[in-house]
Parts: sequence; C-alpha cells; structure tokens
Amino acid sequence: MNWKVLKTESDYTKASIRLMEIFHAQPGTPDQDEMEMLIVLIKDFDDNHYQLPEVDALEVIKYKMQEMNVKQKDLESIIGSKGHVSAILSGKREITLKMAKQLTNYFNLPAEVFIHGI
Repeated sequence: MNWKVLKTESDYTKASIRLMEIFHAQPGTPDQDEMEMLIVLIKDFDDNHYQLPEVDALEVIKYKMQEMNVKQKDLESIIGSKGHVSAILSGKREITLKMAKQLTNYFNLPAEVFIHGI
C-alpha cells in the first residue's frame, strides 16, 4: 500500500492496524520498510493531534522512589548533599540540567520529565 500523510482518524486507525500486522517484520524486507514509514506517519499524527498531559517531575521522582524502594539518602550521589535532596523533594529548589540528566539515567525515564521546566 502507498501510504501518505495521515489526515483523519480513519487513516490513523488503518495505519495503526497495519502496523500491528507487520510489527515483527524481518530486516531488509518491504514489510520492514512499510513498518518504518508507518511509525513515522503515526508519530506525526500523534504529535499534531494529541497532547500529552504535563507531569510534575517531583511527583514522578517520589513515585519512582517508592516503586524502586529508593530512600532520600540514595539520591545524594545524584543530587548532592542531604540538604539538596531534601530541598529538591520539597520543591524549594529547582532541578538543574545536570541533575535532570542523572535522574533520567537513574530512574530510566525520558529526559522531558525532568527538563520541561528548565
């Protein structure tokens, strides 16, 4: 099928269904080429039609800490002193770009979670 820019929900649905059908295409095949094209088209449609809700970086950090059983002292190597960690988690101090990079790696999250406000 010759795909073009997805303009309607119907186009989007058809492309999504087709993507699921060929998702495990073998490298170097026409299906893989089609899959790569569909990924680009679907992402473009998503970016232009859907807005993800903004997330609060502090809430994400606290959630991940709880999920991973991380204590405040465990973040000292990333954020700095005990006082810095406490100030960040209480919202009294902003997350720096350096902290954002380290938190991204530590919690395995997209950088956008932490650098939106930077």
